[in-house]
Parts: sequence; C-alpha cells; structure tokens
Amino acid sequence: MEPTVGDKAGNIAKSLQYIAEAADNGADLVVLPELCNSGYVFESLEETRALAEPVPGGPTVDAWEKIAAERGLHIVAGIDEADGDTLYNSAVVIGPGGYLGTFRKVHLWNRENVFFTPGDLAFPVFDTPLGRIGALICYDGWFPESYRECALQQADIVCVPTNWVPINGQDPNREAMANILTMAAAHSNSVFVACADRVGTERGQPFIGQSLIVSYTGWPIGGPASADAEQILYADADLDDTARSRAWNAFNDNPLGDRRPGEYRSAG
Repeated sequence: MEPTVGDKAGNIAKSLQYIAEAADNGADLVVLPELCNSGYVFESLEETRALAEPVPGGPTVDAWEKIAAERGLHIVAGIDEADGDTLYNSAVVIGPGGYLGTFRKVHLWNRENVFFTPGDLAFPVFDTPLGRIGALICYDGWFPESYRECALQQADIVCVPTNWVPINGQDPNREAMANILTMAAAHSNSVFVACADRVGTERGQPFIGQSLIVSYTGWPIGGPASADAEQILYADADLDDTARSRAWNAFNDNPLGDRRPGEYRSAG
C-alpha cells in the first residue's frame, strides 16, 4: 500500500478498499503497513499530533472495526496513536467483535524519536479464534528479543506492519535484509510471520516494498511482493502447525525448548 502523508481520509478509504478486496478473496486475517492511516515522513510534531487519534474510539479504528464485523475479519494495522498528549507509533489488533488491543512500537527508528514515545506495553499476544496473534512494527524486527517475547507467549503468528527503507550495504542481487531477518526469526521461533510494507517515495524518503508471509519453517509462503507497486499477498496458513512444529526431534524441542537462560550471562 502507498499511503499519502497528511491525507488521513484518503488513506482510510484506500485501506478499506484493500481490506474488502482481501475479504472477497477469502482472507481471514489482514495486515496493513505501519502508520498507514497517516503517512510516515512528518515535518513537525504538530503535523504528527494533528493526524493522531485515540485508540480505540478514533475514526480509523471505528472504520476498521466496522468492516471487520461486516466481513468476519481480523485486522492488524499501523496507526498514529494519541494517548492524551503522548504519541505512539502503534499497531491495532481488531477482530469481528471489535477492538482487541494495541502494540506500541518499542524500538523507534531515526526521526521517529522526535515525534513518538517508545512503546510501554511490552509485546502483548492476543488469543483469537484463528490462533494467538502477536505484533511488531518495522525496526522491532531487528531485535531477536521481540520475536522471542511473542514466541514465549505461544504466539502462532506475528504480524508486522512496517515501512522498510533502503539499508546500507544491501546486495541488489539478494533478498532484502528485512526479508532475511524475517525468515530467520520465523524459523528460530517456529512462528508464522506476516509483514506488510509500504511502497513509494514520501517527501524524498523511498520505501522498499517486498512484503512477505513466512511459514514457521522460515520459508516464504507468500511473496516477496513488488518493490514499487501496491499489491495484496495471500497465503494459506494452518496456525495449529506452529504448536506441532515445536518438537524437532527426540532430543530437541527447537530453540524455544532448548533455551538455557542461566548461561546467558549478558542478558538484560
């Protein structure tokens, strides 16, 4: 998806169009990019605040709750959240019955630190009829602890609204580093991961697209998507497989079961 910074009404309308299209094609869980209701490259704190809204109870979540109820969907999507005077780069989790909860981005990237406060809700995992859903946002995926926190709470899938940007040293003939990190995290934590990136260039900042859906095996089952065009990815995922996958052989329950925290001397 390519949001337009400042055009909240247009961004909400576009998101509803794509959510409806995904539902028409059988989707049960829809993931949208980071800050997809507001755009990303803010010029000032005042602009960021003007585009922010309470969660729940704001116009964006109200619109997503309505379509989730109408279409029997779960939605995870990025939003510019206002909690009183404090702003968060957040992801909202919504089910057919309404708002389920919020993840607030823990690891802020670059000038996000000017506009947002780091998340204070840790890494919540939400129990749903589809399975246990965790959420991260963009740069959170560079920290193995983020995925591990979700996996230790028995998440079946981690949904990642993101706005990936070009990374120094990227080999143009290889997968995006973001994709490699996502695949590794899915494999080492035995979780499905669904990353929804944005495309386009906003106020001079390019974004790399290449959204993907990854099995608990670490291999993509959807995408990577286009680097520069809006696109919906689909994949069939039996989230019950995540629990079954957590026994690799007679001696190893995979890295979750084989952890030895007492030996991790520098952890903290």
